Formats: sequence, structure tokens, C-alpha cells
Amino acid sequence: MPPLLYLADIRLTFGGAPLFKGASLTIDPRDRIALVGRNGSGKSTLLRIAAGSVEADTGDRFVSPGTRVSYLPQEPDLSGFKTVGDYVLTDLPLGLDQHEIVRELNELGLSPDLICETLSGGEARRAAIARALAGAPDILLLDEPTNHLDLPAIAKLEDRLATTRAALVLISHDRKFLERLSTKTVWIDRGETRTTGVGFSRFESWRDKVLEEEEIARHKLDRKIVSEEHWVRYGVTARRRRNVRRMRELDTMRTERREAHLATGKVKFSLNEGKGSGKRVIVAENLSKEFDGRAVVQDFSIEISRGDRVGFVGPNGAGKTTLINLLSGALTPDKGIVRLGTHLETVSLDQRRASLEPDMRVADAITDGRGDWVTIAGEKRHAATYLKDFLFAPEQWRAPVRSLSGGERGRLALAAALAKPSNLLILDEPTNDLDLETLDLLEELLAGYSGTLLLVSHDRSFLDRTVTSVVAPDTRSPEGRWCEYVGGYSDMLSFVKPESSLPPWKAGASLHKKTPVVLKPTTAKLSYKEQYALERLPDRIAGLEEIIAELKLKLDDQNLYERDRHAFEKAVKTLDIAQNSLCAAEEEWLVLEVKRESLEGR
Repeated sequence: MPPLLYLADIRLTFGGAPLFKGASLTIDPRDRIALVGRNGSGKSTLLRIAAGSVEADTGDRFVSPGTRVSYLPQEPDLSGFKTVGDYVLTDLPLGLDQHEIVRELNELGLSPDLICETLSGGEARRAAIARALAGAPDILLLDEPTNHLDLPAIAKLEDRLATTRAALVLISHDRKFLERLSTKTVWIDRGETRTTGVGFSRFESWRDKVLEEEEIARHKLDRKIVSEEHWVRYGVTARRRRNVRRMRELDTMRTERREAHLATGKVKFSLNEGKGSGKRVIVAENLSKEFDGRAVVQDFSIEISRGDRVGFVGPNGAGKTTLINLLSGALTPDKGIVRLGTHLETVSLDQRRASLEPDMRVADAITDGRGDWVTIAGEKRHAATYLKDFLFAPEQWRAPVRSLSGGERGRLALAAALAKPSNLLILDEPTNDLDLETLDLLEELLAGYSGTLLLVSHDRSFLDRTVTSVVAPDTRSPEGRWCEYVGGYSDMLSFVKPESSLPPWKAGASLHKKTPVVLKPTTAKLSYKEQYALERLPDRIAGLEEIIAELKLKLDDQNLYERDRHAFEKAVKTLDIAQNSLCAAEEEWLVLEVKRESLEGR
């Protein structure tokens, strides 16, 4: 069967630099394709070329006759339309059942009579999804369809796409979304596309293997060049006359090495940790808050200790941001008490990135407009070199924020937040617009953070990898009730109903505060090795804490860097290793202790 759509040898240049130099894409009936790549690699542009809204410099685009292609842009434009119904029904083929489209809107929680100007980000996204789905297209090209959607809406969209007969091409930063829906992956890398016949769940291991093989091949080429250059300089034959063929081959190898487009560099996240806070960071008792007579938070209590990582989830409008503002002291409760711990240094990243003004310089976001220098972990660095760690080109530090892409603005907001010293980090939707590789690095960074983390996110995989407890609304109780679960997002689901993939506010189950994690024992008691580790780990943890305290005290010396740069760098490196070791030891102890308790109490 011929493909529904294919792109072949696509070449496109932006601003003098080639974006694509031979990209391709083939879409067969019922395909489920994850389109992945770094921010700026051209994922959205390739999707627009497939949709026919952007024309490549050269290359072929073929669409099988009669094939209907539907495209969801990353930032839908509803301007010029009065109502949602007007927007969804415009430019659709004649003869479509409008009642079916209205039902589609109702399924997404929208009315066709809603005024476009009043829509929230999530409502505008759902309207755009309804327009893309309308009329049963043969191909669905979806660019970040989960952006601005809450978890119930994402689950509903997954179910809808899982049953569609249309071929799918998906761009998304939501790992679980891609893992569930994709059966093929197209990777845009250095201007070219590579296709593998596996879904996203197996893509990353395949990608890492490809990059490793490239690195090995590059080292082999380097060694061969060195060998040939040695022959040119010192070979006996070379002293008589140069062998033309070998000289030509050497020149070819040098050209190949010089023009080799190496894998895009990685973001080098660094977090400017402040001094340690007190053991108790936030103690909240019986908090309540109403807006216009509606209870957003009611009788909520929680104790957050140093090092806790608490995730906040729930539908849009449930009050996640309100709850975090109450806990951080940014908002006063109607009832209840919030006690904040001692020595707190709080840094917040808001969802709307309001601190990034369009006309400010990129560097000003890092330095707060105070010159061009920033101090990170006791080291004074130029804003340009710090921004380079976040993959910004040297010339971009002078550019206005409005010139950045969505992914670049996301990275800049993170860079600005992480540059400030903190021991309480509040992140509201930090994963928006970040590519998957950058998400990996952010997860690793937060895993080694010794401070306390409050995180709002709709990214289920990110929550599973970063938080130690989850706070979610309880719809079985009066409005505004929230409960805390131990573990990540998946653990929360298991507490509701083992077979349920719905969050608790959709499953309609009651939540229980501090529900214990129960591990299924495979043996009647801990093994000798596990028991030995459990006994020894507290001493190891105490020893690491002493080392970390000594190193931090040493680094508190503001003159250390100027007096002995080598000692400063060694102390920073040792501190990083010790903190990672402490995190691993605490995690190991927690797993073993929970297992011991479950075995003894079974």
C-alpha cells in the first residue's frame, strides 16, 4: 500500500544556517509516529512542511489523492473568531455532521458558544484539538497537544487518539503520552532524520547506541588521520615522492573530520544552592481559602521537612498555584496558620514566566539587570559563559527576550531561577517547552538538590522521577479538600485503584493522607546483604553529612577562590560527589527500611 504522505530530501536554510540537509518522513496508514529532537532541531518546521504550510527550499512532498491532513500547531491562533464554534467549523469540508463536532467539543468540556477572547490556555488548546479531530482526518499532525492541558484532559486525549483510525505524527515532551501512543520514532538530528521501527519507550536506548557508535567511529578516524600524517612526514616513500592516492585520501579524511557535525551539546545545569535551612521548612495547620464564595482550599494541613520533594497535581483551576502560594507565605489564608522554617532562601519559577519581559536583554534575566556578571556557587561568571551552559550562543546574551523561541524561553527561565541561591525551590510547570534531553538533565539536577522542592506539573513521568509525595484534590470530600500521598504520581494511582489509570479526582475515590507504601515481599525476611546494608547505612549517611558540612563551611570563605583556585575547584567537585552519594545512600536506606517494615508487619 502506498504511503499517505511522504517528504523526501527536504532541505531548508534559516538565517544562513542549514536547518535540514536531506530530511525525510514517510507516513503510512495507521502509523503512530513520535517525532523527536532537541529544541531548535526543526521538529515543528518539519511538521509544518508535512502540513503544507511551509515550503522547503528543495525536496519533494507527496500526498496521496483524497488524503485529508489535519494539523494542530503548537500555538493555535483563535484571533478573528468570535466563538469556539466559529473557529472549529471554519475551513472544514462540506457535508460534515456538525452535531458530531458539537459532541466532540462537549467531550472536551467545551461549548461552541464560548467566546474565544475569554478562553484560558487550556480551553484554547482543547478547542484547537477539537478542530484537528473534526471530520475524521486521515493524518493527524499534532505539535505539543498536551501543552496547557491538565492530567484528566491528557488522559482523555490519550484515549481518544488510541482509538482513532487516523495516522498520527506526535511532537510532545510528555514521555508517557509518547510511550502509550507511538509505535515508530523519527529522530531529527543535525539536520537529518533517522527512523526506527520502535515506539518511544525503546527509542532512547537505540539513540544512545547510535551516538556511541558514532563516537567510536570518530575516534577511529582520528587515529587513522594521525597515522597517515605520520607517513606524510616521516615515511621513506614520502621522502622520495608523495604518493598521490594516499595524499588524496588523507585530504578527504581531514575534510570529513573538519565537517563532521557532532551531536548537539548538552545543557550543563548548575544549581546555586543556598545555606541549609532548618529541619522544618513549612508547617501548615487547617488552611482554608475562598474566592468569590468558592472554597479552593479547605482545612488543609501538612508538614514539609528539609529535603522533601512535594508534587502538586489536579485539574486546571483546582487551586494548585493558590495552595503553593499559601504554603510559601505569598498568599494569606482566610483561616489556619502557616509557619515557615528558619534560614529559608526561596526561589520561584512561575508558570507564565512573568519575570521574562519581552524587551529585556537575555543577560538581564540572569543578573536581574545588575551588569553582566553573576555569582554561581561562589564563582563569579560572565552572563554569556553561564548562558552557554544552557546552549545559548555567545551573541544571544545581548538579544531581547522576545527574539527567543518557546524552548529557549523555558531554558532561560530555568537558568535565571537556578542562578539564584536557594534552599526552597518552587517550580510551577518547569517542563513546558523543554526537550526530552533537557528534561533528563533537570531531573538529575533536582535529584541531587539538598534543599526542599515544591513542584506543580502535569508531566506524569517527571513527577515519578522527582517527587517523594504528591498532593491532590479529593472530590469525594467537600470542595477544596486536598490530600497527600507518599511516592510519585504512579504510586498515587495505585492507592486509588490498582487497575485505574485515572487520577483520583477523576476516578472518584477517596484519598487517605500519608498512605503508606507497601512493598510486596518476595522473601520472609531481608537477605543478609540487605540487613548488613541497613545497619551500616546510617553511619555512612552521618559521615557524608559531616563531610558536606565541612566542605560548605570551607566554601563559605569568600576569598578561597582568589587565594587557591585549585583548592576551591576541588572542594566544589568533592561536594558534588558527596551530595550525590548522600542522596543515593538515603534512597537505599528508605527502600530497605520500608521493605523491613512491610515484612515485619505483614
